[in-house]
Amino acid sequence: MESVKPSLQTKLLPIMLCFFVMGFVDLVGIASNYVKADLNLTDSQANIFPSLVFFWFLIFSVPTGILMNRIGRKKTVLLSLVVTFFSLLLPILGDSFVIMLISFSLLGIGNTLMQTSLNPLLSNIVNTGKLASYLTFGQFVKAIASFLAPYIAMWGVAQTIPSFGMEWRVLFFIYMSIAALAIVWLNMTSIQEEREEGRPSTFKECFSLLRRPFILLCFLGIMCHVGIDVGTNTTAPKILMERLSMTLADAGFATSLYFIFRTAGCFLGAFILQRVSAKIFFAISVICMLVAMVGLFVFNEKMMIYACIALIGFGNSNIFPIIFSKALLSMPQKKNEISGLMIMGLFGGTIFPIAMGMASDAVGQSGAVAVMTVGVIYLFFYMLKIKH
Repeated sequence: MESVKPSLQTKLLPIMLCFFVMGFVDLVGIASNYVKADLNLTDSQANIFPSLVFFWFLIFSVPTGILMNRIGRKKTVLLSLVVTFFSLLLPILGDSFVIMLISFSLLGIGNTLMQTSLNPLLSNIVNTGKLASYLTFGQFVKAIASFLAPYIAMWGVAQTIPSFGMEWRVLFFIYMSIAALAIVWLNMTSIQEEREEGRPSTFKECFSLLRRPFILLCFLGIMCHVGIDVGTNTTAPKILMERLSMTLADAGFATSLYFIFRTAGCFLGAFILQRVSAKIFFAISVICMLVAMVGLFVFNEKMMIYACIALIGFGNSNIFPIIFSKALLSMPQKKNEISGLMIMGLFGGTIFPIAMGMASDAVGQSGAVAVMTVGVIYLFFYMLKIKH
């Protein structure tokens, strides 16, 4: 990353903490596995939780884009942090099915508000030409929170007394405290926001942007990206449990492995995207995932399955920032509206787990892998449409 001036650094730090809070949504993968074990749920029932989280992206993304035009991006991010705080508070009070449903719903709503507003807020303080690189670095910070979640949950299970009897739910307490810090820090930070030209867009005008072929391609690309992300997050441990008879505690490392390589990929991508064209790096990323999907159909050895999970983590790490930045820069005068549409594409996190749950109940975890493979094939098609 290029060196930053103190004033820019002062603004970047609280925004990057918000990216860390954004990563809390990925705890739904490991949490849904623990809820499944606690409440004796089937795969289809357990997959309701990640699906529910990402369902709200369909409902609230575009309204959030419109809301930003009225109250500004920073205030929208602050609102998202408050909603996230309360979503993390609820599981501390109990882990019944209803409480977890409400908690994951609020987590999804808060994350929708945050992802829609935080990315364009970042564009207010960095150069346009470096936006993809900084978005990638933000995804790196986000991935740290994602990768830590399984370890914190496992620590909570092993340390029942220090975690005050919350066991794996101590994860929610720790992340809730960080969300509170982010609220205070961002609120104290002054950020000059640009105003979009003309009157705010209506719902109809926002959705009409999907008539533009490239915007539609980007929207579907983000659906596939998040479907693969959530799918690997939830399915990787199940593959090990099915094929190698591993316990959930041991198989949970697969989720961490995915996020370790996704984190590393985001970190490296922040530098690589300053030197290599987005199209070339996107192609490398998609090829990594294609190879991994084939491997998950073929291999039954632990280390080979781990290698495939790692490849998916690395390959999927930079898909979102590349697609998102391409969409924003294609219509810079409509950043708020485009951001809302792109984040609505995270609804793929609802569609994919439902389809994967049905497929895995029918034919085992290979069925879930087949669903993710469809998403990877689409991303290969999208790569052909990128100009540079």
